[in-house]
Amino acid sequence: MSFSEVLNATVAADLKPRDEDLDLFGLTHQGLVRSENQDHFLIGTLHRELAVHGTSLPMSELMLRGERFATFGVVADGVGGTAGGAAASRRAVETIAQYVQSTLKCFSVADPDHEPAFMEAVRGAALEAHQAVRTLRSDTDEFGPATTLTMAIGVWPRAYVLQVGDSRCYVYGEGALRRLTRDQTVAQDFIDSGTLSPEDAARSPYQNVLSSAIGGRNAVPVVTTLNQRRDAVVLLCSDGLTKHVTDAELGACLGTIRSAEQACRDLLQMALERGGTDNITIIVGRARH
Repeated sequence: MSFSEVLNATVAADLKPRDEDLDLFGLTHQGLVRSENQDHFLIGTLHRELAVHGTSLPMSELMLRGERFATFGVVADGVGGTAGGAAASRRAVETIAQYVQSTLKCFSVADPDHEPAFMEAVRGAALEAHQAVRTLRSDTDEFGPATTLTMAIGVWPRAYVLQVGDSRCYVYGEGALRRLTRDQTVAQDFIDSGTLSPEDAARSPYQNVLSSAIGGRNAVPVVTTLNQRRDAVVLLCSDGLTKHVTDAELGACLGTIRSAEQACRDLLQMALERGGTDNITIIVGRARH
């Protein structure tokens, strides 16, 4: 490794937020119309842990948790109109949590040469969840339980966004909001092919028809990578939020953030005041300055 590479790695390590700097919050709400909340979410940090099997030292003096390896958030939106949407989203989130703990923890991505393997492992998390959700189907169930799945995992100084479906991930930084995911819907496919304009697609019945879903006929996980910024704010959400709140309004909220909890509650209130026609799940994460 050259001197410049060592210097860059040292600077990146110095900028890594400490555990006490993390400001993470998530919530889920049934909304005002749906009879059931089929969304689930999880926020976690993954650590290199020390398992102590015997010692004469007071346990309180040992750092058992170890250094934080990764921070991650997951949103899963059970597909409405199918039996077991809530069970599907729960199974997907549980499977992701187990996969992150057992598989992704084994990687070291400080070396750029390891990144392709890590990206493939992140993609593998979606396929693992896909198989787990499909076990919920009966032999005669052609259109069984399914769910969206969107995960952001930060392994400083890189971040990885995994998506299947239309739950979204955004990042706010340098005064601008950037959407990191593409909706995997039939309407978006029509937009991309030039068959429909974005305005017509917004009014189309295909707007809410997924072209890819965990547990569905087709699951196409997409992984996006980016460099983390110390001052960035990350937002994960189900479409129950973005049906009612525009990207411009999301950016305005995240640009004036006081805390992750305040941002989540403000966005939820905005969606509810505009009808709350779907389940609403929101995760916001940042490093305190």
